[in-house]
Amino acid sequence: MLLHSNLLCSAPALAADPLSTDTEIIRGFNKTIFESEYGGGQSPSQVYVRKFSKTVRFYLRIKTNKPVQSQLQQFILSLPSLISGLDVQLVNHPARANFVVHVVPRSAYVTTVRNAVYKDKNKTPQGRCMVRSIYSRSGIKRSDAVIVADQGDSQFKRCMIEEILQGLGPLNDDPALTKSMFNDQTRFTTLQRFDRMIVSLLYDPAIKAGASRQAIEAVLPTILRRVRRHIDQQK
Repeated sequence: MLLHSNLLCSAPALAADPLSTDTEIIRGFNKTIFESEYGGGQSPSQVYVRKFSKTVRFYLRIKTNKPVQSQLQQFILSLPSLISGLDVQLVNHPARANFVVHVVPRSAYVTTVRNAVYKDKNKTPQGRCMVRSIYSRSGIKRSDAVIVADQGDSQFKRCMIEEILQGLGPLNDDPALTKSMFNDQTRFTTLQRFDRMIVSLLYDPAIKAGASRQAIEAVLPTILRRVRRHIDQQK
């Protein structure tokens, strides 16, 4: 099964965004994890947790003259300290990767999405940047993010963080999430505390790939308390 989503982007810095209630965060978790931006109506059998069950192995395919490699590497390697339960590696060959980040000029965006991501010359890319994930109940098998490098630093930063985070599992984008980068209408360019909590909830060991919304509903408040403690200790 596969799903893709496309948004703008954010930077490796942490934002001092407003504190959110437990209800807001759990609502955001449910919207980003269990709903689909482009998947249309989903049957109950298709609604389940999507996450990597093993180490996320990133390969950077950079096809631009912009000096962005160090920034990408720094952000990716910072993720385990920001999201407990997540393990990442940078690999030097695409065959070893399960998450490929394609960084391209705007002029190569469409052809990259068609040829490198979907392998479909008739595919019409949506948005200014995008991520596509292939997954099953056992977890995400592969994600591909396509990020445009030559349309300004702010957009690159937003796309970098947003698409990489979405490729980890919160694949939906929702206009109701005003404190989130997972919303095309917001213009955040730093990692939001709200989104960090959502992804940290997702990668808590108690949340298993393939779990239904009903199966984890009762334990989310307990896990959220654990996530809050972890994030607050890092202030």
